[in-house]
Parts: sequence; C-alpha cells; structure tokens
Amino acid sequence: MKRIAILMSAGALALGLAAVPAVADPARPGDSPASYGQATLTGFASLPALTFVPGSEPSGSSLGTAPVNGVTPPFAGQPVQGFSGIARRHDGTFDVLSDNGYGNKANSSDFLLRVHRIKPDFRARTVQVLGGFNLTDPRGLVPFALTRQDRTLTGADFDVESIVRATDGTYWIGDEFGPFLLHFDHKGRLMEAPVALPGVQAPENPALNGGQPNLASSKGFEGMARGVDGRRLYPLLEGTVSGDPAGTLRMYEFDLRKRAYTDRRWTYRLEDPSHAIGDAIAVDENRFLIIERDNGQGDAAKVKRIYLADKRDRDRDGALDKTLVADLLNLADPRGLGGTPGTFRFPFQTIEDVIILDDRTLGVLDDNNFPFSNGRTPGKPDDNEFITVRLTHSLKADPRVYH
Repeated sequence: MKRIAILMSAGALALGLAAVPAVADPARPGDSPASYGQATLTGFASLPALTFVPGSEPSGSSLGTAPVNGVTPPFAGQPVQGFSGIARRHDGTFDVLSDNGYGNKANSSDFLLRVHRIKPDFRARTVQVLGGFNLTDPRGLVPFALTRQDRTLTGADFDVESIVRATDGTYWIGDEFGPFLLHFDHKGRLMEAPVALPGVQAPENPALNGGQPNLASSKGFEGMARGVDGRRLYPLLEGTVSGDPAGTLRMYEFDLRKRAYTDRRWTYRLEDPSHAIGDAIAVDENRFLIIERDNGQGDAAKVKRIYLADKRDRDRDGALDKTLVADLLNLADPRGLGGTPGTFRFPFQTIEDVIILDDRTLGVLDDNNFPFSNGRTPGKPDDNEFITVRLTHSLKADPRVYH
C-alpha cells in the first residue's frame, strides 16, 4: 500500500475527495474514542450491474433460463461483480476481487476467478474498470482436480473472499472452501500450493474424504488483514467452528516468512450469532476495522456496521474489544450525494470491502451477488457501489497502512 499524508492522501485527492483537516483527538495514539457519532457520506460512485469483461467467455449456464431481477441467464460474458475484497495500488486505483461467482460451488464452474482494477470518479459518480487478470495455476500447484484443463481457476474450485497486496506486489487471497490461503503473483498466477488451515475444514474441502466438516459451507476466510509490519496476515473466519461458542469467530495469525500459522489466535464476537463479517483490515498493530452485517437487504436490512476491533482485550472478556465507528444504514448525507439530502443507507445483503483512504475517511463497497441481490431497488440487480465515509474521529492509524 502507498504511504500518504495523515490528513489526506494524494490518491484520495485524485479521486475527487475534498481535503478537510482532521480534528485532533486528546486520546493517546492508538487509543479509540469511547464512541463515534454519526458518520457522513462524502462520495458516491457506481458501476452498473450489467457490466461484463470485454471479450470474455459466457457464464451462468447453471443458473437456468428464468429471469432473475429482470436479467435472464446465461450471460454472453463474465460479469464484473461480487466485489469481496479490495487492495490499494500506488496510483489512486484499486484492485477488487470477484468471489466464486453465483453463490456456490455447484453453479459457478463457468465463472472465472478474477481481480479487477478499478478507478472511482466521485465527481462523475462512476467507476471505471481499467482491466484486470484471471487467477490461474499454470504450474500445477493445486493438488486436487480443477474444473478446467487449462488450469484457469473457477468458482467451482475456490470461493475467494479476501485479498491482500503484499509489499513485494504479490497477492495473498483468502478462500472459503478449504479454507485456504492462496499466494499469487502480480499476473494472477499461483505461486505456492494452497495453505490449509490446520484443524478446520469446510464441507467443500477436497481433503475431507467423507469426514465430518467443522465449519459451515462458505464460512471460511471472509476477511483478511495484512499486518502493518508486512510480515503477518490476520485471516478471519466468517463462521463459527464447531464446539466454539455461538457467534464467535476465530482470527488467526500467519507468519509470511515462515509460511506457517503461529500459535496466536483471537476471537471476534458477533453482536448476534445470525450475523456475519464482511471484511477485516489493519489499523495498526493491535486494531482492525471489521464489517459486521445481518443477512437482510433493502428495508429488511437492520445491521450493516463497521467496528474498530482491538486485540488487546482491555475488558478481559476473551474477545476483541469493539467500538462502532460507522453505521452504514445511518450515514449523514447533507449534500444529497446518494440521492435526497438527509440520511443515506447502504442496504445491501453483503458489504465486503473497506479500505482506509485517510485517517478519517473510509472507502466501502458492496458485493452485489449479481444477479441475485436487489437491496437498492426491488426487482433490479444491485450495482457495484463505491462510497466514501467520513468518521467523526480520527483513527490514528499507523502510517504503514497506506504502504
């Protein structure tokens, strides 16, 4: 990630954000205010749902032929959709990760896993797709059978949900089917065999061999943070491991130099066991931003929140300390950037991307689950929306988060 000034990044300025000086907080560096007030919408951009990769292969052949939200599958190309992870580049653009495709292993064999490069323009309220690359395994490092003979990875092979851009320009991606950690080069070519999580297996894990999974389907690594020192990853499960208390999620530590998990582990406690997490990123060596959500959309959406989670566990309750920093269903929008001036809602079923743009501004994106989700307009597939949100207090983030 690119280092930027603590008040406003050059990248954020290029995106059309107004430079507003952050208000100094009296707390010690690394501490969090006791509470954050209502956050404010400062930017809105959107990529239409019916956006496809130019010249790409057909997809959606397993979805049937009945219209879904007014869109009839199969599709002539690969949709640019399902943004489940985001990583900063060094030029004001972002890498966004499409997930497994159409929701499960059985219906996504013709969806090619891909990282897209995008650039939002908040003045024009648009998102430009500048290109991208498919994820592949040309060296045959995946030890189990893949869907395609050309070893281009599909949504029937992995359910990729989180992405980290390492300091060397390579990518670490978290998968839900294993769950696995996957390491790719800058062109999307797998560099190492998938790294399994010891002692945890989802139903889709190819090594299960009739055994009993201890993690629910597609509840693997939904969020993953890169440590600010660049030496560790912090993958976070979306689901509760069998035997753990309901609504508790495990966060692990992975040592990039040793290519192994350490013996350190933390617990993130959901506000309700029916909730899920959407993303996790580091703020400093102890704190993370974590998206927590319910499964509702549109008017039925009740919980779409971003928490600041601290692994120091100062209240000694055995879980990360949580501070609500932004309620995405209650954002102030005095300028009407998202429509009518007043309160802006980000009412999507799955919100899976958060990134720090400056010390008080976050970028947030939805996963539109094309063509299934319709949280913005009933009967119409959701667009890929990219919003910026200004917090009431500075995060006091470690400057290395921008590298």
